[in-house]
Amino acid sequence: MEYNGYKDVFKTTLSTKEFTRLGEFIQTKCGIKMSASKKTMLEARLRRRLRNLDMESFSEYCNYLFSPQGVKNELIHMIDVVTTNKTDFFREPAHFDYLFHTALPELTASHGSGIRKKLILWSAGCSTGEEPYTLAMVLSEFTESHPGAALDYMILATDISTKVLEQAKLGIYEYDTIDPIPREFRKKYLLRGKDREKKLIRIVPELRTVIKFRRLNFMEGDFGMREPMDIIFCRNVIIYFDRPTQEVLLNRFCRHLRPGGYIFMGHSETLHGLNVPLVQAAPMVYRKPT
Repeated sequence: MEYNGYKDVFKTTLSTKEFTRLGEFIQTKCGIKMSASKKTMLEARLRRRLRNLDMESFSEYCNYLFSPQGVKNELIHMIDVVTTNKTDFFREPAHFDYLFHTALPELTASHGSGIRKKLILWSAGCSTGEEPYTLAMVLSEFTESHPGAALDYMILATDISTKVLEQAKLGIYEYDTIDPIPREFRKKYLLRGKDREKKLIRIVPELRTVIKFRRLNFMEGDFGMREPMDIIFCRNVIIYFDRPTQEVLLNRFCRHLRPGGYIFMGHSETLHGLNVPLVQAAPMVYRKPT
């Protein structure tokens, strides 16, 4: 049945069996646990894929997705649909205060990071880019306040979703998203769009050039990183995985973290009961022992 040229997929429903199949597939491919409470959300989000693919049922969609052709062509779109991408500039601002006043001074003084060797930060699960651009602002401010340091740094920003990475690379945001950015930072690091009616801003080129965006699925083999990280922001990422997967992932993160380096976690996440080589340095800030 069609309505105004569109397949009437709103009347088709996702059965419990199909949801179970999809949930197991998503957890295997992405590590994301799909609890029963997410069935309605998944059904609603996948309906657009059914329309785009001109399919009439979730059963037809599942058969396609699980086929070799579907894994090749549809998996990446399905991941974009099921992942949640909520972020803000300067989200959990206490973390950036700690980064500026404690972590960066310690790493530059004790380890020579950013001076004798490049300081490398990783925004794991960067979404649409607000977090890595916030990190770039903080690092720029730190460099200005320590003129003798001549800080050399690079930010790696990764996400599983190609859709949000495309937006992040552009560094273009709606004006109402910049409220958390300090006013003095807005003048230095944001550019107003020429079309004032659209109310868009763009991150200045000086910050965009220090960030390397890359797609990364935590479930797919090695992370492909050659240099050890000094700082990892992994906030509100592991909450989507079950506890055994969380422990595996955090241990993998730690293998890429330099001794004495920092991991910043989200306030809704906990390391309690996980066997990981980290000690707490501040609320939701952990450090790898030297």
